[in-house]
Amino acid sequence: MKKINALALGLFVFALSAFGPVPAAPAADVEITNVSYDPTRELYEQYNAAFKKHWKSLKGQEADIVQSHGGSGRQARAVIEGNQADVLTLALAPDITAVEKAGLIKPGWQSEFPLNSAPYTSTIVFLVRKGNPKAIKDWGDLARAGVGVITPNPKTSGGARWNYLAAWAWAHREYKGDEKAVKEYIGKVLRNILVLDTGARGSTNTFVQNGQGDVLLAWENEAFLALAEKAGEFEIATPSLSILAEPPVAVVDEVVEKRGTREIATEYLNFLYSEEGQRLAGKNYYRPSNPDIAKEFASVFNLKLDLITIDDPIFGGWEKAQDLHFKDGGVFDQLYAR
Repeated sequence: MKKINALALGLFVFALSAFGPVPAAPAADVEITNVSYDPTRELYEQYNAAFKKHWKSLKGQEADIVQSHGGSGRQARAVIEGNQADVLTLALAPDITAVEKAGLIKPGWQSEFPLNSAPYTSTIVFLVRKGNPKAIKDWGDLARAGVGVITPNPKTSGGARWNYLAAWAWAHREYKGDEKAVKEYIGKVLRNILVLDTGARGSTNTFVQNGQGDVLLAWENEAFLALAEKAGEFEIATPSLSILAEPPVAVVDEVVEKRGTREIATEYLNFLYSEEGQRLAGKNYYRPSNPDIAKEFASVFNLKLDLITIDDPIFGGWEKAQDLHFKDGGVFDQLYAR
């Protein structure tokens, strides 16, 4: 047996010397990293493939895109702490602003791309089990006794902050601006939360895969994906009011200057606004920002849904909302601790 193994090894070495080493797969001409939030995995898997073809036709270069996903707030902190991102495609503006304040992105990033650098939008809906056994139809139902709510943690997840603010906006309207009543309602909802995952995809898995809870507060695209993947097991309940979620994008200036990747990083984000990029967003259940492309998906999205924006006087913009609700010791912390 030892002689046979020695003979085999000799033949292998001879083959290597005769034909040379096996060539490695060709390296990409250029590489960039996109640090994104939880529910965009499917979108960017398809988008990156399309962009590689686009860049090849544009520059004749092979491109590789390294993809990273997680809770939006955690992703921003990872970049601040040294994760080398050429571009950010996060869930909400304050997470990119935090990277700007750390000195990695130049001020004015939100005006570098159209529509406040938000190439697509989304909103928050309810994913419930087939037949909606708990009759969960609107935000008020989330505060009922015996309703198990699944949502991520607003301290780590951008989607969770949209969830919280949509609930707050409904309560503000329902209770005619009575702040005490609004806080009592939010407190009841928070006490009904069974699990606070760090990101939106984790909450989806908790609800869909692990079977916990009666309702998932979900990005619209996450809810549609669950319907597609688990046909017949879930349905979407659309509340009377929700919030216009605008996930923004940005080039990380310090990284692209160091790597020499500004041109491809900028084109990568610009391509999101192209017809192909917009259709890929729509096919992955994000609302295209191009109104003509959006019309192609009118049968998918409820385009008449009453959507409040973060700039509504109830919130006064992201800076004010972030400071009031989500800073350490803010309203969320106060109500969740009760």
